[in-house]
Amino acid sequence: MLPEILLCFLNAALIQAATASLSLNAILSLNSQDLPSPPTFSLPAAQNLTITVAYCSSEAVSTRFFVTNSTSVDDPGPDGGTDVYEITVNQGLGTFSARFLDGGVLAIDGVSSNDFSFEIGASDSGPMHEVLATLPLLGDTTSNQALLFSLPFDPPTFTDPSYPNYTLPGPSLSPPSPPDSSPNFTLLIAPTSSQTLTSLPQTACMMASQASSGNIANESLWLRDEDGWRTQWILAGLSPQTNYTTYIIQDNQKLSGPLYFVTKSALFDCPLAAFLPYCPGVTYAIPLPSPDNSDLSIYDSTNLPSSISDTLTAYFTNFTTTLTTQACGRDYYSPLQTCADCQRAYFRWLCSVSFPRCGEQSPSTTTTISSSTGTPSSTGLPSPTSALQAQTTSSAPRNSAFPSMDTPYSVLLPCIETCQAADRACPNFLGFTCPLARFNANQSYGVGYIDGAEPDQQGLGIPGEAQDQWGNIWCNSV
Repeated sequence: MLPEILLCFLNAALIQAATASLSLNAILSLNSQDLPSPPTFSLPAAQNLTITVAYCSSEAVSTRFFVTNSTSVDDPGPDGGTDVYEITVNQGLGTFSARFLDGGVLAIDGVSSNDFSFEIGASDSGPMHEVLATLPLLGDTTSNQALLFSLPFDPPTFTDPSYPNYTLPGPSLSPPSPPDSSPNFTLLIAPTSSQTLTSLPQTACMMASQASSGNIANESLWLRDEDGWRTQWILAGLSPQTNYTTYIIQDNQKLSGPLYFVTKSALFDCPLAAFLPYCPGVTYAIPLPSPDNSDLSIYDSTNLPSSISDTLTAYFTNFTTTLTTQACGRDYYSPLQTCADCQRAYFRWLCSVSFPRCGEQSPSTTTTISSSTGTPSSTGLPSPTSALQAQTTSSAPRNSAFPSMDTPYSVLLPCIETCQAADRACPNFLGFTCPLARFNANQSYGVGYIDGAEPDQQGLGIPGEAQDQWGNIWCNSV
């Protein structure tokens, strides 16, 4: 007969061998039918270990997860203890962080469903499963199309020129080269009325199993603004005047959303514009006839009328020439702004006012989420009326390079904060000024949507956001 102490060591070794392990910085996919017996997992050692649990099927309300970082507890469970902690799961996602200097154990309790699937991740560099705070971005919609963007990544680095060779770049005539690598983004949308997506566990693996509405006509990388590169999707085959819910899945682990948007009515005639390297933020509907020579039914740098692009690039060039009569890089007109800052702010403003943005007032109801007047916002209060200005067939186009439309439409006015950003960034000798709210600025701009409507709130800071999670778009910020 073996000595008692040897039996203890042997028993401990057998328990350790039977216990499944979670690898560091890896995700383990599990099903209720494949769990070890007992359903426990050894945890890796880490100074700060984050454990995440993500439901990949309908929530199992009776299932609970317990962890311990004590070497004296072999099977943590609902009976608790001083060193046993429960991972709280909310909407299908649970996160727990603590020091696991000697490793630990995770135990699963109460799995009753035969088809319950989930994932467990363990990382020493933050949660592997996560609902991201940053939302997808809506470019714009037509009656059956939508232009959507992923979260930004890899922001550009601006290297300003310096004295004595202070040469500012001209307008970009070709898009920049995309980065060598990018996150793996997946787009998912469904009609909001079905409430299918928002009622599910809010996890990447759950959403990845769902069917998406519409069809992706184009998916590409686009450097839209200073925030960084994004994956850009052009969706087709959507239904007119329909509210949709959107999610973005990142690297099959993280989830962004929900974002809501509404398509335009069947009478909306303006096509989308995108892929304009000299105006990368122009990703919305513009007042032009539908393009004949486009597979995507959008305007881009290959089919935009030259009368528009040539006029715009000439403005860019002339402004840069005038700006550099200032001794840029040597005689500073501001301790905060440079000529390069001025040029970037002016280009953004010029794109905003040179490409009128078509808009449409959505019907105001209490049962839909849209950009309509009186629609509840994230605060629960009615949203302000968008800065729409009606254009008749006899109205002169806001940009004379655009032809007159054969049907009436509405223009979503530029945000005045875009003008004020250029005014702040540029030297006084250029004479660049913006209209004031008390002198009919609202005839040309959307006023009071970002900085506020009061005189002491206008012209403050960097322009903020002109749209929200609920599909409300109040003015055109490019």
